[in-house]
Amino acid sequence: MGVRIKPLVVGILIPLAVGGLAALLTRESMSLYEEVAKPALSPPGWLFPIVWTLLYLLMGIASYLVFTSEAEEESRRQALIVYGLQLAANFLWPQLFFGAGNFLFAFLWLILLWLLIAVTIALFFRLSEAAGWLLVPYLLWVTFAGYLNLSVFLLNR
Repeated sequence: MGVRIKPLVVGILIPLAVGGLAALLTRESMSLYEEVAKPALSPPGWLFPIVWTLLYLLMGIASYLVFTSEAEEESRRQALIVYGLQLAANFLWPQLFFGAGNFLFAFLWLILLWLLIAVTIALFFRLSEAAGWLLVPYLLWVTFAGYLNLSVFLLNR
């Protein structure tokens, strides 16, 4: 079976739109990251949109692979629901960190996001090994974001 363009485009546009809206809503408070004390290994602020765009592209492709997999419909539906939940949690994290400046709650929220991503990866692997692997960089980046978030909390309280 060939690539189904419409589901692929929709699959890619959904996480890009979620990430774009989150960035739009927090763009004025993003300068907060430049102003706070940061830990060692903190990347420059300009790197974040590049990494997140790549991760959203990978997420979209992974969701497309699950959506078009030949697995039973209920398994696909469950995996995509958890995917949607992690995407919603992803959307809310910058609102907590940048928008509200609540570094501790943002870190706790990030733990929830990390768990949702891990469950999503496990569900995606069952349906499409490639889809599961496409989400691994996302989990690794969110792990790194956890280090940054917790460090910012500890350095700025």
